[in-house]
Parts: sequence; C-alpha cells; structure tokens
Amino acid sequence: MLEWPVLAILSISFSGKIRLYKMLYRFLADFIVVFHFIFIIFALLGGLLGLWKKWYLLIHLPAGCWIAVVEFQGWICPLTPLENHFRVLSKTSGYEGGFVEHYLIPIIYPPGLTHQIQYVLGTIAVAINLGIYLFVFSRWKAKK
Repeated sequence: MLEWPVLAILSISFSGKIRLYKMLYRFLADFIVVFHFIFIIFALLGGLLGLWKKWYLLIHLPAGCWIAVVEFQGWICPLTPLENHFRVLSKTSGYEGGFVEHYLIPIIYPPGLTHQIQYVLGTIAVAINLGIYLFVFSRWKAKK
C-alpha cells in the first residue's frame, strides 16, 4: 500500500493537472472570443486593406459575405459553440471584471439579440462593405 506522503504528492499533482486543464480551456475560450472579435472587425472593415494590397479583397470578400449570411439567416457562428464548449470544460463562466467578459462578449453577443436585430446588423454590414468597396474602387480608378 502507498504511504501517506506519496498519496499526498499524487493528490497535489492530480489537483494541479486539473487546474492546468481548466486554465488551458479558459485560455482557449478567451482566445476564441478575441479571434471572433477580430474576425468581425476584419469582415466589416477589412476591405480597406484593398487600398494597400489588392489581393486582400480575395480574403475579405468571403469574410464579408459570411457575416452577412450568418446575420440574415439567423445562424449561430461556429465559433460560438466552440467557445461555449471550452467554457464548459473549464467549469467557469469567467471571472468578474475580465477584459473579455466585460468588453468583448457584450459586443459579440448583445443582450436581447433577435432575428430582426440580426437582419438589421446584416444590412449594416452589407452597407459598410459596399461603401468601403466603392471607396477602394474609386481610389484604384483615381490612381490610373
């Protein structure tokens, strides 16, 4: 039979691993929220990168279309369930006052979000991108 000091060390080691996994899952959940936020900003404003390099529009156009389709269809972005999965694995809903929970989550997941609001957000996204693309194309023409 194992002696008390060995059991205590194993217990501490096991407890430390659990804390480490919880921290890792919490980090992954927060990372996904930050990535989600950056993707939204890119999908809304990334067309401006076309002023610098034209090929950026090949990356931006699918992103801009994706956010519009998600909003118009009332879908849930696949990043949302992935983030929730890691939050469940971390067994936390986040600590009070954290940057991600306090600032980013209310922007990405506004309270009271309905399909009608999503439709309005999709329309705004399309309008922003159309305006940016018109601006970028007019700048290209002016350079010729």
